[in-house]
Amino acid sequence: MGRVTTPHAADVEDSTDLASQFQSSVSIGEHSFSQMEEDIDKQRLLGGQPSYATADPEIASMTSDLQHKQRYERLLRRAKNEDLSEVSGIGCLYQCGVDKFGRPVIIFIGKWFKFNEINLDKALLYLIYLLDPLVKGDYVVLYFHTITGTENHPSLSWIRQIYEALEYKYKKNLKAFYIVHPTLWTKIMTWWFTTFMAPQIKHKVHSVPGVEYLYDIIDPDQLEIPAYITEHDMTINGIRYYRPGAISS
Repeated sequence: MGRVTTPHAADVEDSTDLASQFQSSVSIGEHSFSQMEEDIDKQRLLGGQPSYATADPEIASMTSDLQHKQRYERLLRRAKNEDLSEVSGIGCLYQCGVDKFGRPVIIFIGKWFKFNEINLDKALLYLIYLLDPLVKGDYVVLYFHTITGTENHPSLSWIRQIYEALEYKYKKNLKAFYIVHPTLWTKIMTWWFTTFMAPQIKHKVHSVPGVEYLYDIIDPDQLEIPAYITEHDMTINGIRYYRPGAISS
């Protein structure tokens, strides 16, 4: 008798297969900023096990936090001093006004992010350059997945590298992360990442099927996005489909 696969089991299998593909798409350490972090720790590794590793766990934790802070500060100095025009000129990441609570809104345009073509080292530096002065307080991110293809999909390993490189203030002061025009890919990636890598931000991530749902949290005149997004939105959702109170802030 053939094996019967329930829809739930099939979803889990599909999720596992896709997640495996994401994990293997780009190896950790492939890009220069990963290599930089390896160089930073090389002396410690060559010198054998660090003394604090066998000491009090609290001291070990404090030392690890200090090293992470030092790595971030080195990245921040590079972000302020290096030429990042090749990334900033793409226009896939920018600040766009404020939401109804006065919090700065960061826009990320997925279609304009070419994962296999962009300099990922400089992409990280530009993200830090743009966000560091903004994340000292509360902020919101809007990610538009509209009409993206596989060439726009970052690997799970690279997303993890970015997340681990950023300081705690990025996670703490992020109040909401909205994914507009989600697909199966974004749903699987979001589930996997927020379940196994960043559970502390799981409640902050929301998927919305249309642009007008964002008007719960940001006034239309504060939202500047490419015309192709609004045109596609009208094609799939029509016009004036917004209902107040559809999403939370």
